[in-house]
Amino acid sequence: MVIGVTGGVGCGKSAVLKILNEKFGCYIIESDKAGHLVMQNGMKAYGQIVREFGEDILDSERKIDRAKLARIVFADREKLEKLNRIVHPAVRKCIVNEIARMKEEDAGTVIVVESALLLEEHYEQFCDEVWYVYAPEEVRRKRLADGRGYTAQKTEQIMKNQKSEEEFLNGCDRKIDNSGDIDNTFRQIKEIFDTYFLEDRNG
Repeated sequence: MVIGVTGGVGCGKSAVLKILNEKFGCYIIESDKAGHLVMQNGMKAYGQIVREFGEDILDSERKIDRAKLARIVFADREKLEKLNRIVHPAVRKCIVNEIARMKEEDAGTVIVVESALLLEEHYEQFCDEVWYVYAPEEVRRKRLADGRGYTAQKTEQIMKNQKSEEEFLNGCDRKIDNSGDIDNTFRQIKEIFDTYFLEDRNG
């Protein structure tokens, strides 16, 4: 079984992944980590990025300086789109390959794929279910300010570029309300697992 997990910034996807991994033994694949992997020296995307943006984006060890690259692409929408056209397909391929590897290695493992862009990149095509991690906007804003030190302006900019609650709900199979305490989030996930695997055993 492959579960996709998505949601807006500050909704607490990391907390849900921690529960899924530690309490339910799920194997976690995070798109951000896959993104770091495909940009390493020796990977196909690395060469494409260096050719497109020049060697000035490399540090002294010839690794891509992500901060330098970010400053370039976030100041120029066309350059950001070029970077996305290189990185997103590479990340998707990396995730699909990792799912295939895990299914072969341990067919009984529940695999969880997390991505903020899960719906935009159509990861639902290889997921059995997609979960939307929800928290109200005011809760998300407070988490981002307290936990990451985000200004109100930065949070607003990120939220503006993400899907609305209605779009997430329309694109996902289940909603996990992560606005309260972590025990409540755990209970929701446990109920899903108990119901799913009971149904699975009963055919």
